[in-house]
Amino acid sequence: MLEIKNLSVSYGAINALHGISLQIKDGDIVTLIGANGAGKTTTLKTISGLLKTRGGEILYAGRNITNLPPHQIVKLGISHVPEGRMVFANLTVQENLAMGAYLQRDKAVVRAELEFVFGMFPRLKERESQIAGTLSGGEQQMLAIGRALMSRPKCLMMDEPSLGIAPLLVKTIFEKIVEINRERRITILLVEQNANLALEISNYGYVLETGRIILQDDSAALRRNPEVKSAYLGG
Repeated sequence: MLEIKNLSVSYGAINALHGISLQIKDGDIVTLIGANGAGKTTTLKTISGLLKTRGGEILYAGRNITNLPPHQIVKLGISHVPEGRMVFANLTVQENLAMGAYLQRDKAVVRAELEFVFGMFPRLKERESQIAGTLSGGEQQMLAIGRALMSRPKCLMMDEPSLGIAPLLVKTIFEKIVEINRERRITILLVEQNANLALEISNYGYVLETGRIILQDDSAALRRNPEVKSAYLGG
């Protein structure tokens, strides 16, 4: 579904990605793990069109989408749940979700997606009229995921969904990620500091280090890999 070939990205004179290549199969959950500054967020932002490439290609369902504007990438079926959630703090839960459906003109589809999101996250239904900035971190993460789902994506990219969330809610969020993948067959590209959790729910993983992919394998194999265990799994 998604293929990156020799992708290079720079911030001014600083090279953030050095010719990385990866593939994501339709219906899979694929995770990128690595330390802070490894290039994980940069990879997602570049796929989303928020950053320009210095070299390489991004292919989505066989189509070259390199450096397309973000709204066109959303229209093609790729949604991005950004690091830090980035909800519209002054808008209500309902208004935030409506923003996620801004490209959708069919009101029946919008209603169906809203129903799906509220079914997935009942807490959002309870807080439908609440200002998003007053929600807890976990509730805001649910809202950020819900907002991304409102565009009916085929591929969902998630950046650090467990960041700043109470441990009990982290488990819930990850259960929902698996549910979204299975129920809607939405392909998921997951960036996550909690490598244990990420590898537990994913099919395949890539390990990024200073802008380069140093390891890739089935998630189960990566969890057994001594280097990965030592560097990212706490043992």
